Amino acid sequence: MWSSAAALVAASFLIALSPGPGTALVLRQSVRGRGSALATVAGMEVGVACWAVAAALGLSVLLTASEVAYHALRITGAVFLVYLGVKAWRSASEPVTAPPPASHAFRAGLVVNLANPKLGVFAVSFLPQFLPAGGGRGVLLLFALVWVLVDTAWYLVVVVVLDRVRGRLSRARVRRALERVSGAVLVALGLRLVLSAR
Repeated sequence: MWSSAAALVAASFLIALSPGPGTALVLRQSVRGRGSALATVAGMEVGVACWAVAAALGLSVLLTASEVAYHALRITGAVFLVYLGVKAWRSASEPVTAPPPASHAFRAGLVVNLANPKLGVFAVSFLPQFLPAGGGRGVLLLFALVWVLVDTAWYLVVVVVLDRVRGRLSRARVRRALERVSGAVLVALGLRLVLSAR
């Protein structure tokens, strides 16, 4: 059991390190302030928790079995990523305003992960690999929680580091560059999601 848990923690950490839509979104929100970044992380982790629990309960298998559900979610997620990317790109040329409400940042993080069917499919194939012999649904739910906690810990470290250098990131030229880079990354990830085969 403990060796399986240790392997899960290590694998979860390596997965968290890989950049994706969440990283780009947190980077963009960090320029607006720590509160926005933390709200984004909270939304993202609720999304990860939903997929992890669904996988532990066997519910996300329905996603892998249904072509229509998979592709509908994939296109929805891609459109939302492109929307966020275009919004970031356009805001690069606008003057700095007050940070958006935390609820907006939370919702963006939540939708980015909930509307990502690959995260659901990944959860189905990822968590069961670490289930020890004789482990049941309770152990899978515990492992789902471990995955969420490791992912959360990593993003909190990212937020703290970015908050330390926020003074530099908030400079007009740097902020514009970050907005454009994160916007381009989000658009590219959205296009990749909509164009990728299952």
